[in-house]
Amino acid sequence: MKVRGLRGATTVKANDREEIWRATRELMEEIVRLNNIDVDDVASVILTMTADLNAGFPALAVRQLPGWQWVPLMCAREIEVPGSLPRSIRVLVHLNTDKAQDELIHVYLGEAVQLRPDLATR
Repeated sequence: MKVRGLRGATTVKANDREEIWRATRELMEEIVRLNNIDVDDVASVILTMTADLNAGFPALAVRQLPGWQWVPLMCAREIEVPGSLPRSIRVLVHLNTDKAQDELIHVYLGEAVQLRPDLATR
């Protein structure tokens, strides 16, 4: 097995804790579903949000998923680049897997599809 990085991102309409948690859970559930992930194979997860979001920790939403309470999770702020996509939540999952890099399905939801249209359309 190798450790691979699996990316994803989504957006929310408002800086609201429940909205941040809902969007984060939706993103993680889709990453897990599309990649057939067993939580025991996840080494860690880094979650970032743009500076316009601060109403809730996205890691708390991930910890609510069954079995994810033991996965090391870290939240950080996305760097502020002029003109970048607002109200964005991004995730990097470090996954132990036998899959090749090009077999992983990265997930981009909402307005985040514009971040990586090459991956979002797979």
